[in-house]
Amino acid sequence: MSMRRQKVTDYYTSRKAKLLKDFDRMAKRVRKVFVSYYDTKLTDVMIGEIRLEYEMLIPQLPYVRVRQPLISTAQFLAVYRVMRAHGRTVEETGKLIYEVSRKILDSYPGFVLRWLGLMSFSGRYLKNWRRGAVESQKREFPGDFVFTIIEGGEEFDYGVDYTECACCKFLSEQAAPELAPYICATDILYSEKCGRGLVRTMTLAEGYEKCDFRFKKGGATRVKLPESVRLAIGSG
Repeated sequence: MSMRRQKVTDYYTSRKAKLLKDFDRMAKRVRKVFVSYYDTKLTDVMIGEIRLEYEMLIPQLPYVRVRQPLISTAQFLAVYRVMRAHGRTVEETGKLIYEVSRKILDSYPGFVLRWLGLMSFSGRYLKNWRRGAVESQKREFPGDFVFTIIEGGEEFDYGVDYTECACCKFLSEQAAPELAPYICATDILYSEKCGRGLVRTMTLAEGYEKCDFRFKKGGATRVKLPESVRLAIGSG
C-alpha cells in the first residue's frame, strides 16, 4: 500500500481521540434537548450508547475532501441506531436531530454566524469551491461528493449541484438511507441562521438526480421538503 493510500485509510482512526472529544463537547451542549424528550436517566443512558455507536462508526467513514458533513452524518446515524433500539421511529429521530442542530447553532454568538454567512459569498470561498468542483469530477475517492458550481445572476448569487453525495452513500452502505432526508432538512437552519438565502427544490436523498442548492446573500430560505419530513420537524 502506498504512503498516500495508507494516510487516507488511517485518516479517521488516527484522529479518533479528537473526534470523540469533539463529540463529548457537543453532547454537553445538546443534553437539554434530549432531557426535554426523555427523563434524565434515559438521556444519560442514550448519550452513552450513542457515543459507543459513533466510536464504532469512525473507522468505517470513507475518505472525502469535505469531511464535516460526513462526520455529522455519522453522529446522527449513531443517534438513529440508538433511538431505534429504544423503539423510536425515524420521524422521532428526525425531529430530535433538527432540534439538536438548532441548539448547536444557537450556542454560537449571532455575529459569528453572520460572519460565516458573509464568508460563504466571498471571492476566496467561491474560488476554493470552484477548484473543489473540478477535483470532485475526477472521482478519486469513491465515497466523496461530486458537484458542479452554477454561476449566479439576478435570482441567486451562486449555486451548487450535487450529483453524488458522500452522506447519502454512507447512509446507504449502513442500511439507513431513510435518515438522509431528515439530515438534509437541517440545511434550513444553517441558511436561516447565517443569512445564506438557500433555495432548494430537490435532493439526492429524495431520489432525484441531483441536489440543486441556490444561494442568495440575505435572501429568504425556501427549501422544499418531503411531507413526512416537514410534519416530523414541524416546518411550515
